[in-house]
Amino acid sequence: MKKVKTVYDHIRENNIKTAILVALFPISFIALVFLFCWIIMPARDAFNVMIQVAVPTFVICAVWMIISWAFGDSMMLSSTGAIEVHDDNPEYKKIFRAVENVALAAGLPTPRIYIIPDDGLNAFATGRNPRDASVALTRGIINKLNDIELQGVIAHEMSHIGNRDIRLDMLLITGVGVTVFAADIIFRAAIYGNHGRDDNGKNSTAAVLMMVWLAFTVFNVIVSPLLQLAVSRKREFAADACGAQITRNPQALADALRKISGESLVQSLAKSKSMAIACIAEPRRAFMGDLFSTHPSTTERIKRLESM
Repeated sequence: MKKVKTVYDHIRENNIKTAILVALFPISFIALVFLFCWIIMPARDAFNVMIQVAVPTFVICAVWMIISWAFGDSMMLSSTGAIEVHDDNPEYKKIFRAVENVALAAGLPTPRIYIIPDDGLNAFATGRNPRDASVALTRGIINKLNDIELQGVIAHEMSHIGNRDIRLDMLLITGVGVTVFAADIIFRAAIYGNHGRDDNGKNSTAAVLMMVWLAFTVFNVIVSPLLQLAVSRKREFAADACGAQITRNPQALADALRKISGESLVQSLAKSKSMAIACIAEPRRAFMGDLFSTHPSTTERIKRLESM
């Protein structure tokens, strides 16, 4: 008989995935640097360049982890224009009661609540751990879902908090932002920098910088999305199941997903491709359909919920 996974199994799996992710980010990038430099120079020289790049890469990764841990949730919330609301606001008292009830049922602290001023239907959770977590809901999802459906969405996000998915998302999203920023700096240095020439009159430093920039580009366009896909799809199924368990009403979340699927586009979330992994549904139009989608098919998610 197949063992049913508990919340502790999901937490342990996510802790392992976080450690693997932190290791894969610099290792895969450094490997790409070696491969691209090998195109324009002998393997020994390419290896030396790789070593020279490896040290600052690991330093940057260490700084990235510290910044992500300290400010990652604030960066995510501010990038979406989310506004924190409090229970003394009569307009959002119903939301506060719903979040408190779901948190109580899940055995978790009540998270802070943010509203994204957008009529699209979406939501996400963020934070380092359950004690300092936040849940962000769009204005549209609050207005267009009924109370039972909204509780299902909140339970899904509380499941991400309980399973520690939020920490993994935070590292991924801020990590991608760092690599995009670094790629831009390298590209500008290669194009506009004042580089010396070798004995043959070739600008070898600029060529190496261009190869490093290509490594960053391939990492950002191909490797990083694959790393995100590797950790995101199964977690959505797990959060759906845990959310249904919290509310004892799988149909509520299924009905909510049915409504969300047609109106999940959110402009502030769509600006950042990496933010998609944190949302309950794709906040942008998926490239090449479901192939590069960070979420499993909504139809499959609804089917699984309705079979519970």
